[in-house]
Amino acid sequence: MAFGLGTLIAVSELAFNILKWCGALYLCWLGIQMILRPHSDLTEKTSSSVKTSNWFIKGMLGNVLNPKMGVFYVSFLPQFIPQGHSAILWTFSLVMIHVLLGTLWSISLIYATRPLSHILRRENVIKWMNRVTGGLFLLFAVKLVLSRR
Repeated sequence: MAFGLGTLIAVSELAFNILKWCGALYLCWLGIQMILRPHSDLTEKTSSSVKTSNWFIKGMLGNVLNPKMGVFYVSFLPQFIPQGHSAILWTFSLVMIHVLLGTLWSISLIYATRPLSHILRRENVIKWMNRVTGGLFLLFAVKLVLSRR
């Protein structure tokens, strides 16, 4: 589906503009929501009888089921496979390196921000971060609208 949409956008100015405006409107909607109604806490609104979620599994499934990851592996990694070598072995090795680097980066971020967690959990800080992020979404929407092919 991604390749079909990419092809359609490449050949059709109208399709490109429709997708561009839809994306800009969506970014505007998200930005306005974050500015006008920012979250005040980091907890999910769930009933007490519901078991808490395993965030590691949620994150892993989010990455594994993300089609952008597949497109990345299919389009980017083959250029690093030496000619005449096993494509399966090299691809697996490169994917494992990517997973390892991503895991190390995530662990580093977790441990680097842990001392700041008491600050980052404050209601005013959460609202401020949401409003700043909403403003950035609005800026991205403007940049998208002003972009050309």
